[in-house]
Formats: sequence, C-alpha cells, structure tokens
Amino acid sequence: MSILVGRETRLVVQGITGREGGFHAAASRAYGTNLVAGVTPGKGGQTALDGAVPVFDTVTDAVRETGANTSLIFVPAAGAPDAVMEAADAGIATIFCITEGIPALDMIAAVEVVRAHGARLIGPNCPGATSPGRAKVGIIPGDIHREGRVGMVSRSGTLTYEAVQAMTDAGLGQSTCVGIGGDPIIGTTFLDVLQLFAADDETDAIVLIGEIGGASEEAAAAWAGEHLRDVPKVAFIAGRTAPEGKRMGHAGAIISGGAGTAASKVEALEAAGFRVAGSPTELPGLLRDAGYRG
Repeated sequence: MSILVGRETRLVVQGITGREGGFHAAASRAYGTNLVAGVTPGKGGQTALDGAVPVFDTVTDAVRETGANTSLIFVPAAGAPDAVMEAADAGIATIFCITEGIPALDMIAAVEVVRAHGARLIGPNCPGATSPGRAKVGIIPGDIHREGRVGMVSRSGTLTYEAVQAMTDAGLGQSTCVGIGGDPIIGTTFLDVLQLFAADDETDAIVLIGEIGGASEEAAAAWAGEHLRDVPKVAFIAGRTAPEGKRMGHAGAIISGGAGTAASKVEALEAAGFRVAGSPTELPGLLRDAGYRG
C-alpha cells in the first residue's frame, strides 16, 4: 500500500503541452506512472508525448473518456487556481499543484472548492509525491528513490531530494515521499500526511522536514506525540539562523512576532519523540538510533 499515489493512479496532466508540463509528464510516464490524459484548452483531439497521450479541452472530458482520478497541474500562476477548481469540479480525487507564485487570496478560494468536493489538494508550490516502484507524480527525481517502509514528508522540494538521497545511500527505502509545498495557503498539511502514514500498513517509520514559519510542524508534533509514540521518527527544521521578519526561501517561511521559530518547532518535535537532526544527512543515522532497521 502507498499513500496519495500508487498503481491505482490514473494521471491527467493539466498543461501537458507546455514545456514544463510535457517534460515532467514524460518523466512520470517513464517511471511507470499510469498517465492516461493531458488537458490544454483549445488542443482537444491532439496527442502529446509522441502520440502516446490523448489531449482534451477540459478535465471533465478527460475524466469521462479515461477514468482519470489524479491531476498534476503545470498551469501558470494566473490560471492555476482555476485549474485546481476545474479538477475538483470534474471529480478528480487527488490534485497536485506544482505551480509557484500563486497569490494567497486566490488559493483560499481554491482550497475551499477542493474541500467542498471531498477532494485532496497537495500544494501549490510543491514537488509532488513518489511511491517508489509504483508511481511518481510531480518533479521529484525518480532515480534517487529506493523501495522501503519509511514515509517522508517535507515543505521543501530540494531538501526532500537531499533527504531521500541520504536515506537511499544508507540503504533505507521509502514507502511514499510527499512534498506538501511551502506557501502560506496549502491544501495538505504535515498533520494530514502523518495521519495517512499512520493508516498505511507499509509505513513503519517517519521522516519530517520542516522549516521556519507557521505552526504546521507543531500541530503535527502534538498529534504524533499521542498517536505515533512508538513509531521511529526523525525530523529536520530548516532556517535556524533566519532573522525575524525576513522571508527565507518559501513564502510561508517567515518568523513573525516570535512565532514559527526553529527553536519552537524543534522543542515541539522533541517533546513528541522525534529525534531532530542538525542536517538532512544525519537523518538515516538518527532513524537507526530510534530503533528502525529497515
């Protein structure tokens, strides 16, 4: 079993005829993901990826004709919220939005529509998710993964890649790796993903990669301390040297009024039983120190 993506995924890529959409759609398909459709308004009836994937004008058409159940969005920021809402309206259950630079107010409305339809949004400004050996949806490099039983969740794309590579190099495979995105308004939180991992009988350990800003890590830690007490779990928090009031990297990575500091997150995580690393490369060793043997 995996969370969010797997062998049951039937993927539609919104923006498949664009440069980024086409490139990453091809990479997902090459990894083994079941890519069934693309969507670009005005290009319905054409094909993408050298004739391998049919292109539709709307997500509704793609769902009706191919049974797509997962969407991957590579639509520019001005149109991405509408693309998210279109996917939800069409009955897509799992929506990944890779687009960055979307105004927070626009995403508030989109997130509400997704929730009203009972769908799940991951992102925006996220790298997607990979279930090693089963499916890759997004921009995470496929070759850094190893099949295993460690669930990984991160706010940062590049730190996700670094941590995955460190785990793989140490012989510790992953069940699913999820990048939730670093914007202030996102559809899926650390807590949401931890709850999915807790229900996954093929995930035996947890890696959480957070950063300054907000209280998402603290909320996840509080839940994990109660519900994942006996699960080996480690974490890394980026931005420990960031000055207050200065955004660091992601739009959501800002300390304001003393809230969202690295120290407060580390304290909450350690209180919940996480072993907190000083760098991503320390994560495999700490996971073994926590009793996980893989």
